[in-house]
Amino acid sequence: MAFAEEYPIEIQPVDIAPYRQGNTGIDYAWTFDSGRPGPHVMVNAVIHGNELCGAVAVDFLFREKVRPKAGRLSLVFCNVAAYLSFDPARPSASRFVDEDMNRVWTPEVLDGPRQSTELARARELRPLIDTVDQLLDLHSMQHATAPLALAGLTGQGLALARAVAVPELVVCDEGHKAGRRLRDYGDFGVAGHQRAALLVECGQHWERSSVDVAMASTLRFLRLFDIVDDVFLARHLPAGVPGAQKIVEVTEAVTIETDDFAFAQPFIGLEVLEKAGTPIGRDGPRTIVTPYDRCILIMPSRRLTKGNTAVRLGRFVG
Repeated sequence: MAFAEEYPIEIQPVDIAPYRQGNTGIDYAWTFDSGRPGPHVMVNAVIHGNELCGAVAVDFLFREKVRPKAGRLSLVFCNVAAYLSFDPARPSASRFVDEDMNRVWTPEVLDGPRQSTELARARELRPLIDTVDQLLDLHSMQHATAPLALAGLTGQGLALARAVAVPELVVCDEGHKAGRRLRDYGDFGVAGHQRAALLVECGQHWERSSVDVAMASTLRFLRLFDIVDDVFLARHLPAGVPGAQKIVEVTEAVTIETDDFAFAQPFIGLEVLEKAGTPIGRDGPRTIVTPYDRCILIMPSRRLTKGNTAVRLGRFVG
């Protein structure tokens, strides 16, 4: 099994210092208003500091001076403190400073007494995010597997994933018991609401191809809402038609209950285990097995600590 530190670093972190001042009263957060009616769309990068591809995509939009022809466009570098701590010698260490910033997005946590670097930043960004209609949240993964879109459990999340049309694999999941993701924050997680959010896992953290996926999903997301110049999009969108998407319904997340968890095999993700009852791992005295035939493993984790998600179990639907 290749561990994260063994993957070659094919992407260099972009310099985000020029974007520090912002124009929203929030560092590293910019909103451009066309002055014409239209949705407020947002592209968000680096909620985890070691996920570099999103920063490359957002930096590209800045350098190309992309502005909305209708509605508003927000471009945000999220967990800046973690991103600026990136060290190629220990690339996984910059995922966060104090806690996972993609587990704090509930009013109870945001309004609660707990303090951390990530919570302070989330509280700072919250008023801006509360005005966003359509959100694209760019991420990457520990292992070199095919990219995937995490659409959540709402119909509007799945519709957004289908409309963006990349990546080919779409996962409908509830999230983590350890805390709510930005994708599910507020109205984004309310079924039937007009607001929608999509999280795209673009590939392995430092794999060059993750930038290609981040760019393609970002440009297709912007084209969907018709707020960016068509000539610019035609010049930069990848040629060809995306392949037909496959939909995976996550039926359960395996949450680690003890301090003694181990996988049965060196899984990296997207393995399809053909038979129900196949061992997946051991959590203390409990053996975790597949609940049904053709069970697909979604993003098995290396952070195998009590309370975290070890792996999500899914099945192909539709």
